Amino acid sequence: MKRTTTVIVLVIIVLSFATALIYLWKKNQEDPVTYTTDTALNKSIVVKTMATGSIVPKEEVLIKPNISGVVEEVFIQAGEFVNSGDLIAKIRVIPNVSTLTSAKNNIASNQTSLETAQINFQNQEAIYSRQKSLFEKGVISANDFDLINNNYLQAKQAVEQARISLNAARQNYDIIKTGTTSGLGNAAQTLVRATVSGMVLDVPIKEGNQVIEANNFNEGTSIASIADIQKMIFEGKIDESEVGKIKEGLPLEITIGAIDNQKFEAVLDYIAPKGIVENGAIQFDIKGTLKNLDETTFIRAGLSANASIILDKAENVMAIKEALVQYDSQTKKPFVEVEIGNQKFERRDVKLGLSDGIFVQVLEGVSESDKIKVWNQLQGPPAYAGRN
Repeated sequence: MKRTTTVIVLVIIVLSFATALIYLWKKNQEDPVTYTTDTALNKSIVVKTMATGSIVPKEEVLIKPNISGVVEEVFIQAGEFVNSGDLIAKIRVIPNVSTLTSAKNNIASNQTSLETAQINFQNQEAIYSRQKSLFEKGVISANDFDLINNNYLQAKQAVEQARISLNAARQNYDIIKTGTTSGLGNAAQTLVRATVSGMVLDVPIKEGNQVIEANNFNEGTSIASIADIQKMIFEGKIDESEVGKIKEGLPLEITIGAIDNQKFEAVLDYIAPKGIVENGAIQFDIKGTLKNLDETTFIRAGLSANASIILDKAENVMAIKEALVQYDSQTKKPFVEVEIGNQKFERRDVKLGLSDGIFVQVLEGVSESDKIKVWNQLQGPPAYAGRN
C-alpha cells in the first residue's frame, strides 16, 4: 500500500514537471511584445462646452385687438410677409347690453345738460343785449356792464362744454355699439393692422373666434405673431457645472439638426443670474445672437439646435494624443517615453498646455520628429497575425 502511494506521488511530480517544461517552451516560442509609437502633429486645439436649445426670433410681436368682439374675417396666414400697417383681421363688435344702455342713458343726460345750458345762454344773451344798449346810453356803469358781460361769456362757454360732452357720449355709444366712430381716425376701429414688418409666424385665431382687447386686467387675445426672421437668437440651457466657465461675449458655433453640414456663428450675450431645477439638475438659461444672416438663409423659428461655446483656442500648435501622456506616481508630473532605439525608450518630462480631452498642446519636452511610446496599447509584430 505504501509503495503504491509513493508511485502515485512520483508520477504526479513527474507530470507537473513535464507540464511546466512544456509551458515554458511554448512561452519562449511566442513573439516578443512590441510597443507601437506615435508622433506629435501640428493642429488647432479648441476647448468648448455644449448647450442644447432652439432657435427663436429675437423680437416676436404679438398683435392684439384694441376692442373686444368676434373675428369676422382674417386676411393673413402663417408664412406670409407683412408690412407695418397691413390689414390683418376685421372684428365684429357684439355690444354688452348693460354697457350699451348705460351709454345711451349718458347721451340722454348730456342732451338734457345741453338743453339747460342753451336756455341759460339765451337768457344771458337777452340780458346782455339790453344792458349793452343801456351802457351805450350811459345809464349803467362800466363795472355793471362788465359783470353782465362775464355772465354772458360763462353761459356761452357752458353751452360749448355741454355740446362737447354730448358729442363724446355719442361717440362712446357708437364705439360700444359698432366698434368705431367718426372723428377719431384709427384710435377706435374694428380693423386690426400689423404694427411691425416681418413674417407671420402664427395666426392662433379663426373666423368666428371671440377676442378680448388688452387692458389692465387681461393681456388680450393674440390675433397673430410677427417677427423679423433675419434677427434670430439661440435660446438654450447649460448645466451648473459649466456655467462658471462661460461669460458674455464668447463666440458660439450653432448647429441646427434640420440643416445639415452648416454651422452658424453667434455671440453669447445673456446668462441667467438664477438657475432652475430640471430633472434634479440646476440649469441656467443662455441666449446668443446669430450673426451674418442674409435673405437667402431661412431658419424656421423653434428648430432645435446645439451651441458649442468656445472657451479657449490655440491655433497651429504642436500637440499629441492625451493617451500618450503618463504621470509620475510620486510627483504627478507629466512625461512621455520617446524611442531612442529598437524598442528602447527613455523618459522625457513634458510641459503641457491646452487640452480638448483628446489632444493636448505640448509646450516643451518633445519635437514633431520624436516617436512617442503608446504605453497603454500593446501590439505584436506584423508576422504574428499570420502564424498558425
